[in-house]
Amino acid sequence: MLNLIKLANNNFLSSLDTSREEVIYLLELAKKMKDGEMQHIELKNKVLGLIFDKSSTRTRVSFQVAMSRLGGTTIDLNPTTSQIGRGEPIKDTARVLSRYCDALAIRTFNHSDLEEYAKWSTKPVINALTDLEHPCQALADFLTIHEEFSSFKNVVLTFIGDGNNVANSLILCGSLLGVELRIACPKGYEPSPLVIEKAMELNNNSHNLLKIMNDPQEAASGASVIYTDVWSSMGEEHNKESKDKSFDGFTVDENLLSKTNKGSIVLHCLPAYRGQEITDEIFESEKNRIFEQAENRLHVQQALLACLIN
Repeated sequence: MLNLIKLANNNFLSSLDTSREEVIYLLELAKKMKDGEMQHIELKNKVLGLIFDKSSTRTRVSFQVAMSRLGGTTIDLNPTTSQIGRGEPIKDTARVLSRYCDALAIRTFNHSDLEEYAKWSTKPVINALTDLEHPCQALADFLTIHEEFSSFKNVVLTFIGDGNNVANSLILCGSLLGVELRIACPKGYEPSPLVIEKAMELNNNSHNLLKIMNDPQEAASGASVIYTDVWSSMGEEHNKESKDKSFDGFTVDENLLSKTNKGSIVLHCLPAYRGQEITDEIFESEKNRIFEQAENRLHVQQALLACLIN
């Protein structure tokens, strides 16, 4: 097996669990895996446990395929068919699964539940999405951006939408990489103040790298990347009607895209609701890199698993 760099932190709960150097290494490793240059990496006889309290397509399938390609296997610990769904304490579940699995990928609502798993597990715990962060998504996003522009230098990433878990991880990972990031959202829907504070610390309190804005047109001006996401995340369905009204004017359309740089691209972490956060015309346009972005979930997660379980 190749002598891989093992990540300093045993878990990947947040983008901040990696250093700048580790993020760059993961992206380089993921690209080599994508290009078929690292086929001799193996996690034979290793098992990844998947605990998904939230529904999933890309995250679940990409983790399963990633482990399969590395020679390992996955086990689906669906809360509806295991004792997890019957209220077994997390600390008991985590200690038992540590005896069976070599890592756990957890997709849940409360970030504190993820931290509880990590506290009691003796094996790596990976954030497959919480209400606070989606760090695996951010890795795939920045791999896609680097593939397009060959560098992060002079890249301006504009996120149009809710200051949600995706926005939080883009902010933190982007701050590690020194990428100029603009978040455009209606008033009252800004990203987590704690995330902004941490990002500012990474940026040495520079407001040139992170800008929180309420005008999508201004945020799109001169942007290299326009990124959007659904306005109502899983678990927020009851607020959908009011949020749709609040986000009027925040749809990524031809008018907004005309404000960006000539060579700009469009990203979306999916699923997309065309006609709401993005028009069908833009979704299907030549600027779309959405499906390359989705594919890259597989490659960055292969790299992450290799560096956590090796």
